[in-house]
Amino acid sequence: MSSQEMFEKAVSLIDAANSEDPNKVTADGKEWPKELLYSHRMAEMIDRFAPDANDAAKLAVRAQHIQRWKSPRDEYPMNRQGYLQWRTNLYKFHAETTGELLKQAGYDDEFIEEVKKAVGKRALKVNPNTQLLEDVVDLVFIEHYMLEFAEKHPEYSEEKWIDIIQKTWKKMSETAHEFALSGNITLPEPLVPLIQKALA
Repeated sequence: MSSQEMFEKAVSLIDAANSEDPNKVTADGKEWPKELLYSHRMAEMIDRFAPDANDAAKLAVRAQHIQRWKSPRDEYPMNRQGYLQWRTNLYKFHAETTGELLKQAGYDDEFIEEVKKAVGKRALKVNPNTQLLEDVVDLVFIEHYMLEFAEKHPEYSEEKWIDIIQKTWKKMSETAHEFALSGNITLPEPLVPLIQKALA
């Protein structure tokens, strides 16, 4: 099987897994399984931000939230420790699930490990694919989800928002900073003054 055939098979398997999401959202007048829409937005963003990225990075980005609904946050204590436990186990779950699908697609162990390292958020700032995935996550959040998140949390103060924006920005590479500020993504208009204040 050629590398292109393996890549296409892996994409189909990831999409099929995310299509099982019982949570539905509407975008551009069409109903989507929530995580399928997210994975498509991630894939579209990496094509814009890093069109020459390797297949391992592209598959990691597409599988970033794979079957996330199977590991709900409310199964863990609703405190900081519970959140960290949930997030650690979630990264492992995403990495293992992705690894199984890539094996079905015909990839070897070395390639699978490379993808799992990025999906599992290992070696951020050191592993280029992990950093690339983080950049794409943050760009997608800013363009598609930041405003929705703000609407769900009207109780957040300006100070809290500035902290969120600064923490998001800190995780991104300089290349992603330049990309975001050069008109390459759609900034959430109501939050632009806050973004400008946070980055001043």
